[in-house]
Amino acid sequence: MASMDLRGMGVALITPFKEDESIDHEALIRMIDHLVENGTDYIVALGTTAETPSLSEEEKKEITRIIVERVNRRIPVVLGVGGNCTRNVISQIEHTDFRGIDAILSVVPYYNKPSQEGIYRHFREIAKASPLPVVLYNVPGRTGTNMTAATTLRLARECDRITAIKEASGNISQMDDIIKNKPSEFQVISGDDGITFPLIALGATGVISVIGNAFPKEFSRMVRLTLHGDYQNARIIHSRFAELFELLFVDGNPAGVKSMLNMMGFIENKLRLPLVPTRITTFEKIRDVLNKLNIKVK
Repeated sequence: MASMDLRGMGVALITPFKEDESIDHEALIRMIDHLVENGTDYIVALGTTAETPSLSEEEKKEITRIIVERVNRRIPVVLGVGGNCTRNVISQIEHTDFRGIDAILSVVPYYNKPSQEGIYRHFREIAKASPLPVVLYNVPGRTGTNMTAATTLRLARECDRITAIKEASGNISQMDDIIKNKPSEFQVISGDDGITFPLIALGATGVISVIGNAFPKEFSRMVRLTLHGDYQNARIIHSRFAELFELLFVDGNPAGVKSMLNMMGFIENKLRLPLVPTRITTFEKIRDVLNKLNIKVK
């Protein structure tokens, strides 16, 4: 199996926009430095949280370039490369400059609802085409299709390039099945901040986090404490953020984390349609929780 260690806390990086909806390059650089300097183990570029469906191809290339240059090999970078047309994903892989990229994250095909055999063949072809390790991404709440534990395990055993899965099915028993029966080198990564603590206790190796955009130091500490078996101290941090986990997603992602980052002075509270900012009620609830946590907000 190709070697790629993604233990710890990865962050699914947001895309900051200015009021005119153009990409805010200065805020993006500020975010990257914030993450690298505060305990983030790796950055995931152009994932769901980056609002990738509303970015042009040129914008995606520019964002990737900025991330690679600013990270400057200080931590690994994982690039989102996925879609619901296998041929198009392979073509994308063939035409991508992977210098400074350490792995790709590829989502289960969405909308056209393939069978488990179709999902298996899709990822098998991607694994053949990719020059880098491949992290599978199972998020049925977005794709409309769940990749079963059996399909994940088949890919893990048969495709050398496939080294990990970001599991965001919310199905603990499914994740536990993968953890118990996977090859030893294959990594299971939480795709949900709220269940990261219990999932690592079951044997997952970390998280690709949304809340880590705002709290990289605190959340990476929780992940490391759990990985080292210090459940008592890890649980304290988990409990502190429990209310925020829910508020982050009540109006959709990344609306919640963008409102939080806006309060903390990092970015404008701007999304591109069809996504919109959180409701005022959610915004004020998040502000109240941050105040209770003694987080300075503007």
